[in-house]
Parts: sequence; structure tokens; C-alpha cells
Amino acid sequence: AWQAMGWIGGDIDRLSFETEGEGTFGESVETAELRAAWRHAIDPWWNFELGARQDFGAGPDRTYAVAGIEGLAPYWFEIGAHAFVSNKGDVHFRLEAEHDMRLTQRLILQPSIEIDASAQDVPELGIGAGFDKVELGARLRYEFVREFAPYVGVHWERKLGETARLSLADGEPRSTVSAVVGIRGWF
Repeated sequence: AWQAMGWIGGDIDRLSFETEGEGTFGESVETAELRAAWRHAIDPWWNFELGARQDFGAGPDRTYAVAGIEGLAPYWFEIGAHAFVSNKGDVHFRLEAEHDMRLTQRLILQPSIEIDASAQDVPELGIGAGFDKVELGARLRYEFVREFAPYVGVHWERKLGETARLSLADGEPRSTVSAVVGIRGWF
């Protein structure tokens, strides 16, 4: 799996990009997502986002218009809420949250949650209407310096409702647990 993000611009307006995906070694990529968006600060803690997303992977490719907000909630919770409308007319929603819990000055535990929902059934993508997926994770990282921090963790994903039924019909499990090892870096 991978996840990368970056931006170009100032504090008020910026062009941001994100990519994430996953797959199995020796096989083709299962899912991949690339997003580009204009972000505008609506106050010191929150940004409005408007852009596009392209999905790649095992299923049919989709292009989406994206609108949402991201920011820092009280008690330092990083929150993101987005709506996606595809070129085929299907509508999806995503809510994400994470929080850095400092155990020491260098050791940080980062729990996270992501909840996905769909406004309608999209059988060609294996998605049912309603809440379709929840992901929980926890990463423990050690910051040698703030710019370089290796981490270990666990990631749990559970498909819900009609999406879980479609997954079982395709011979796939409803839930998976994965170990996570990586490096967090920035410059």
C-alpha cells in the first residue's frame, strides 16, 4: 500500500495532490486513487477543497468531481469530509479522522478511522447503497527527527451492508486485517 500527499502554493490558496492505493506483490494493483484539488483556507484551522479524483485498479476506471472540507478540530483531531460525483452519476461520501497521541517526545501513536458511503448501488464497482466500508487503523511511529519517522501498525477493513453481500458473492472476505510497516517523511 502507499499514500502520498503534497501541495504547491501559499497559506490561503494552494493546489494539493494526493495518491493512495494497494495491491499484492507480483499482481496488478487492486485499487489506486489520484486526487488534485484547489484548497482555500476558510479560517486558520479549516480548508475548503474543490477538485477531481481518478480511480484505477482491478475494476472499471472512474473520474469524480470532489468537494469537501479538511481541518483541525478541537483537541487536535484531523478531520476530512468529502463528496464525490462520478462521470457515471454515482455519488459517494467519505469521512476520515486521525489523531496524534504523543506517548513521549518522539514516540507517537496515531489511531485513524475512515467511513465510506454510497448514495446508490454501483454493482460494477461492488458497492451497495448506504454505508459500504469502515477502516480502522493504528500506527506507532518513532520520530528520529520530525522529517523522518518509521512506523509499525495494524489496519482493519470491514465491508458493510450490500457491499459485504456483493463481496461474499465474488468470493472475497468481508473483512481483512493487515500489518503495516513504513516510513513517514516530509521535506
